[in-house]
Parts: sequence; C-alpha cells; structure tokens
Amino acid sequence: MPKDKVVSLEVAMEKIHDGISILIPGFVNVGVPETLIQGIIAKGSKDLEIISNNTSVKGRGIGLLVHENRIKHITCSHIGSNTETVEKVINGELSVTFVPQGTLCERVRAGGAGIGGILTPVGIGTPIAEGKPVVEVDGKEYLLEKPIRANVALIHAWKADKMGNVVYRRTARNFNQVFATAADWVIVEAEHIVEVGELDPDEIMTPGALVDAVVQA
Repeated sequence: MPKDKVVSLEVAMEKIHDGISILIPGFVNVGVPETLIQGIIAKGSKDLEIISNNTSVKGRGIGLLVHENRIKHITCSHIGSNTETVEKVINGELSVTFVPQGTLCERVRAGGAGIGGILTPVGIGTPIAEGKPVVEVDGKEYLLEKPIRANVALIHAWKADKMGNVVYRRTARNFNQVFATAADWVIVEAEHIVEVGELDPDEIMTPGALVDAVVQA
C-alpha cells in the first residue's frame, strides 16, 4: 500500500525550528500556505530565513510572520504592498535581499534541479550585480546567479491525495510548483485531501515523490 502522508498541523510543525530557511510561495495572498503559517506562529518559531516573492499585506499570509517578528532575513522581489515590512526594514528590525522576480524563480528552479546556477542579463550595470561573477556568452554579458534551496518548503494546494500528489488551482499555482522542488522537507496544505487513485494522473502537477507531509488547509 502507498504511504499515507497526511498528518496533523502539530506533527507537520515538528520540522520547523528557529533559524531555519523556508520557501513560502504565493503572489500577495494567492496560493499562500496560510494554515502552515499559522502553525509557525502557534509554535513560536523565530529568526527564520524566508524566501518568497513578497511579504503579502499587513495581517495576512507572510505579513503575519512580519508582524510577529519571526523573520530575521527575507529574500524576495517586492515588499511595497506591506507597509509594516517597509517600516521594519527601515528601522533595522528585518534585513532583506531583493532579487528580480524572474531571477528568483529561476534560482529556485536551479536549486531544485541540482544545477550550479543560471545566467541572466537582468541586473547588469545595477546594484544587483555587485559582487557577482559576470560571464560573457557570444559577446553578451550575463550575471551568474547561484541556486536557492531551503530546509523546508510550505506549499498550498487545491487538491492532494494521501500519497502527496498535488493539483494547484489556476493562478494559485504561481510559485508553489517550483518551490516544492527545492527544499529538504516539503509540507503541503491542501484544501481537499482525496484518496489515492482519485486524481487523474494527467492533472498532477507536483508528484508525491517530492512531498513529505500533507495537512488539511
């Protein structure tokens, strides 16, 4: 029989510890693993290294981790939608590394694929390029951007079976699919958990081989 990966939120949080790195997908509040974020807050984990596209808005999603002062550093593309994040960065309470959105996604993809990085022209001649190797290909300069991986990835799914096979819904897929490839431990929260065999194999977007635990969202 296939392994049943469905666990309680409390059991899933056993992999969350102070100071670890966590991939958290979502575009503002779409596709954000809000149940798992609430689990982090309830557990009290802090000094986290977060990799995400943005910090949501005040009082929602990753914005809750910002408000509760659980994040030590965030690597992201944008924080302007969350005024509280901006204030904490200005006050030195939170450090941030900005990465262009496409570059961020591709660096995580590289981390999941096990390759040494990506070459991109984005950032050439800007502060983004400071301290990074420049590689010339056919007369054009590219930055070498290193891969990104994390200790844990928190994923939001529309459906998941008990073996961890995942289906995302429309734009809520956003960063979820690629983030699920680039962590040592992958926890999925699913709106609907179904029996093994109920998902059409052709609709599965993240295979259960990549998923370690499934939680009811």
